[in-house]
Amino acid sequence: MNYQPAEKSIADIQADLVKRFTHFDNWKDRYKYLIDMGKTLQGMPDEFKTEENRIHGCQSQVWIYIEEHDGHLYMQATSDAAIVAGLIALLLKVYQGRTPQEISEAPLGFLAEIGLIQHLSANRSTGLYHMIKRIQSEAQSRI
Repeated sequence: MNYQPAEKSIADIQADLVKRFTHFDNWKDRYKYLIDMGKTLQGMPDEFKTEENRIHGCQSQVWIYIEEHDGHLYMQATSDAAIVAGLIALLLKVYQGRTPQEISEAPLGFLAEIGLIQHLSANRSTGLYHMIKRIQSEAQSRI
């Protein structure tokens, strides 16, 4: 895993994501972009695909492995569903290499600005909620 603290602020990353997603006029293209983001996830070693790392509440299979290095949290994650993998990649762009405090305090309004909250199916919204909840609770436990 690449242990590099995040260089840009969370606000800058979120503003960049909003700009990238709102560049597309229709949701078909936004979903394609999200799926392409998911394809950038690094392969997750099988030893991290444990019940402890599995996200419950997701319709698809999702695993998030989180470790702390020099006071920052680093994650590896994967899913068997393309759009969900994209959601994971989106979250990792925001949370990767952050301190537990930064993760705990990160606002999530950018998800509504992108339009994800309004356009995801109920099952995917629930899964996204559980992914965020897992990352945030892991951060909270390390403050």
